[in-house]
Amino acid sequence: MGGIGKTALAVEAGHRAFAEGWFPGGALFVDLRGYDDNPVTGDQAVLALLDALGVQGTDLPQTTVRQYDAYREILAERHNRTLLILDNASDPSQFLPLLPGTDHHRVLITSRNRPDALPVRLIDLETLTADDSVALVSRALHDADERDDRPAREPHALRELADLCGHLPLALQIAAAMLRRRRHRDIASLVAEIMAAGDPTPVLDGGSPGTDLYGRSLALRPVLEASYRRLPPEQARLLRLLALAPGIDVGTEAVAALTDLDVDVALGLLEDLASAGLVTPVPGGDVRWRLHDLVRAFGVSVVASAAELLEEGETARERLLELYWLLAYAADSRLRWLPGTAEPERFGDRRQALAWLDGERAGLVAAAQWAGEERHARRAVRLAECLGEYLVWRRYLDDWVTVARAAREAAHRAGDLDGEAIAWHNLGIALRETGQLDEAVDALTHTRDLSQAVEDRRGEAMAWGNLGDALRAAGRTEEAMDAHTRARELYEAVGDHHGEAMEWDSFGVALRKAGRTEEAMDAHTRARELFQAAEDRRGEGRTWHNLGAALREEGRVAEAIEAYGKDLDICREFENWYGAGQNLYYLARAHEEAQHHMEARTYYLQAADAYTRANAPTEAANAQSAAHALT
Repeated sequence: MGGIGKTALAVEAGHRAFAEGWFPGGALFVDLRGYDDNPVTGDQAVLALLDALGVQGTDLPQTTVRQYDAYREILAERHNRTLLILDNASDPSQFLPLLPGTDHHRVLITSRNRPDALPVRLIDLETLTADDSVALVSRALHDADERDDRPAREPHALRELADLCGHLPLALQIAAAMLRRRRHRDIASLVAEIMAAGDPTPVLDGGSPGTDLYGRSLALRPVLEASYRRLPPEQARLLRLLALAPGIDVGTEAVAALTDLDVDVALGLLEDLASAGLVTPVPGGDVRWRLHDLVRAFGVSVVASAAELLEEGETARERLLELYWLLAYAADSRLRWLPGTAEPERFGDRRQALAWLDGERAGLVAAAQWAGEERHARRAVRLAECLGEYLVWRRYLDDWVTVARAAREAAHRAGDLDGEAIAWHNLGIALRETGQLDEAVDALTHTRDLSQAVEDRRGEAMAWGNLGDALRAAGRTEEAMDAHTRARELYEAVGDHHGEAMEWDSFGVALRKAGRTEEAMDAHTRARELFQAAEDRRGEGRTWHNLGAALREEGRVAEAIEAYGKDLDICREFENWYGAGQNLYYLARAHEEAQHHMEARTYYLQAADAYTRANAPTEAANAQSAAHALT
């Protein structure tokens, strides 16, 4: 992409090659200005090359054809190997006529476009690593003034600055130049200025001090504008709409929705933009696409520059939200699917659904937060409703809280009581999972009240059940048992045996907390029978786990180990690594209580591994510590 440092790398490579003695014939350098308003043509370039080779005045052939002939004849007769650098080519027609026609010499071409149709070796330049970005700015400051100790004094601010510059060499150069000029101010002040602006481009360009070593202006926006202006209309439209996509990268299907194009058409345009260095393909099972942060900011500014482009962008976001909701709904349906019910059409199994959700997670979570905008609130709330099961499954609990809060606020503003009840419910569960128990109880109480207000008996049953879980976690066991009883009665009244099974299981956990272990085992057994009748393997697994806990408290360790093992098998079947970690941890505890220390240590280590796979680092660390204690 523009500003990546192509010219600097080519020139540095040339200098090092000369130092090694590779090119005794020297170098010929032509700036083809491929991205200026008036690019240099091959015909113009050959005149400059002939002049550099000493062909001037009356020796210069009069016709273009003869000029090319003379150029190639000189190179063919030139015994000393020469390096030809053709800089900033935007089209093969600029450089193809300039190739020497002999393999004796070497040619280095820089371009923002990949000439894929030509048999040339291609070297793609990426942005710098974080460490190299920091080193570039540090060296630039030290070279200008060896007493400048700001990089050593402000390492965190320097890394923030490098991040804000997107690790793009041109942006880093400009930032370093600004810091040199404002030598009495700290790095953090520039970081704060960029963050306040929200877009680094105007800040960096506003403080840009002149030109670089090659006489070119140190400015970002002209580089980006030049690349954008040269795009055909359909590519330019895709680029600016792609800048509106949420998340770090995005799938081709989502790009097609943004642009209202067929997937194959969108894919072709994305490949064209990738060849132009404006979009980066992210390898994987399904290719995804990423914009550099500065290109994204530029695209957003283009959309905001005109009313018609702004409306085009909002319509594009509506299409993307609709696609996200449809696919998230299908994925959520697959995750919740039970035998005997209609199978979701889009995803053939849980693994496919989880793979899609994993790939799109950042975009889905960001898009759900569009609920804060009135135009997109309804669609974003529907999307948020579909993400809870997945986010708790993968233990992305902070994301869940964020999404649920956004949905709740949007539904409340819209006066949508049904949507608000669902959002409060999701928020309550998310708060419970993150240990914010008092807030969880308040949220789920609110859910219950709203469900009663809209006469949603199943919704009220769910609210009572989850309120019971939150009350139990908060140590309010008697209230929890009452809540689970109310939930079970409501499920029975509407004929929902699956919900009834969940409440028998939760009621059993509360009974165990109250010291009524025998009654708890009866409740878990009843729940297991109902889950088995519904062919819900995951629900059955939970009852085995809870039954194992009750058996362990009764001192029936062998039976407890068998029960934990049954749930462990089911968790592994569904790749529920958090559940697997729980079972392995409690298997370790049971073996430790039975004085089987070697077996206990093995299970603790396996639990740590499972928790790590489940994105639960705290639980993994606890299991690891327990294993070390038995060493």
